[in-house]
Parts: sequence; C-alpha cells; structure tokens
Amino acid sequence: TQALKICADIGYSGVELCCLKDWPCDPALLKKADRDKLRTELEDLALDLPCLMENLGLLVSDAQHTTNLERLKNVCELGHELSPEAPPLIETVLGGKPDEWPMVRERMVERLRDWEKVAAASKTIVAIKAHVSGALHTPQDAKWLVQQINSPWIRLVYDYSHFQRQQFNLKESLSLMLPETVFVHIKDNVVKAGKPEFALPGDAGDVDYVEYLTLLREGGYRGSVVVEVSAQVSGKPDYNPIAAAKRCYQNIQPAFVKAGLRIEL
Repeated sequence: TQALKICADIGYSGVELCCLKDWPCDPALLKKADRDKLRTELEDLALDLPCLMENLGLLVSDAQHTTNLERLKNVCELGHELSPEAPPLIETVLGGKPDEWPMVRERMVERLRDWEKVAAASKTIVAIKAHVSGALHTPQDAKWLVQQINSPWIRLVYDYSHFQRQQFNLKESLSLMLPETVFVHIKDNVVKAGKPEFALPGDAGDVDYVEYLTLLREGGYRGSVVVEVSAQVSGKPDYNPIAAAKRCYQNIQPAFVKAGLRIEL
C-alpha cells in the first residue's frame, strides 16, 4: 500500500509488480482478500498495471518445467484478477548462458510452445526478455525465437541496457525487434572497478532518452516504458527504494515530456 502510494505521489502512471517466488506478490502468497485489496488500491490511485514480472526459465528439468507451467498459469490468473479490464502481460528472462545458445535454442522453442498454450488459454501475453548473461542475449536471436512460435501470445521485451553492453546500436536493435515488442524496460550501464554493472536510468548519461522514446513513438510502439531497478542496484547496502524512485523520475521525466509520453515504474 505504501509503495503504491509513493509511486503515485511521485508522478508515475503505473507499476510493474514482481511475482517471483516468496516475493510479496507471489501468487502463492496472495489470498483472495489480498488480491481484492490490491486491485482496489491500484484503481483508487489511478495506477496502471502493464506487467507482472516472473523468472521462470526454459532450460530446466522436466519436473521444473511442469512446475513453471503451473506458476505461469497462476500468475496469468493473478493478472486478470488485479486488472480485469486490461490484464497485464507477463515478462520473464529465460535462463542459460550466452555460449549455450546454439545448443539449446531448439529446446527453448519446444518449451516455449508449452508456455504459449498456457498463455493462449489464459488470454495473457507472455513477453520474453533477452539478457546479456542469458542463452538468449541478442536482438537477432530474440526475434528468431518468437518467430518460431508465431503467436500473438508470445512476444518480446526490449531492454537496451542488455544490448548496449554488447555494443549493439540503439536504433538498429530497436528497429529489428520493434515489430514483436510489447514491453520496454529502461536502465543504464556504468563501469565500476573495471566491471560493468546496471544503474538507474539516466545515471550514466550516455543514453539519449529523448531519441530513445522518439524512436519508440515513431516506430508505432504504444506499450509501456517501465523503469527497472536491477538487483545490482537494489542489492547494495545503502539502497533506498524511495530515493531511487524519485531519482529515476527526475532523471527521465523531462525526456518523457519532450516525447509526449507518461512514465511508469
């Protein structure tokens, strides 16, 4: 309740809720009364719910895959309960390591087809995210993977921070993925002690967010653009979530205004 009110007071128009296992919005922990209360709070604060975050993974044992399918079904149901008129999509990374991609991509396609059946039955879009440290890590492979499924229920997340670290061009990577993209995360990269790590959007200062948002708008994107606070930031001992939320808004809000967009967290 407090977190949602803080986000609304800062000026955000929506939130992404984290539904990972044992987190506050884990579907297994939310009883009907909790869900009803959360839906009412979102409505009262006029906060959109564009997305729920999961972390399921495709490269798992058969038993874990079965468990993940049930978790996916449960989080889809949660989304419909929290926002019946506009159910949120579900976004997740897929696991694995970059050098594994050639060996595991066909297995990922097979497993993703099972996810698609759950998504279609639930009428919920599942958006998969390429990750710099995951088997799926490039724009080209992300596009290839969803095209193998060829379903409106399996789409893409675009997060330039993962591609920037691999030296991909913003405009080129975005243009490639945009037709299949239904959700966008924003955050920055910084280098500390010679190693790259994620940062709050706008902190590094090397991403032109006005250009970024203009490319999205001109490319026909009409989904949400959501601030993501990486665990590399939130896991630091001195992390303050309220200060971070305010800082992200102050960093990025001017670019959203210039691009004629709202800002979400």
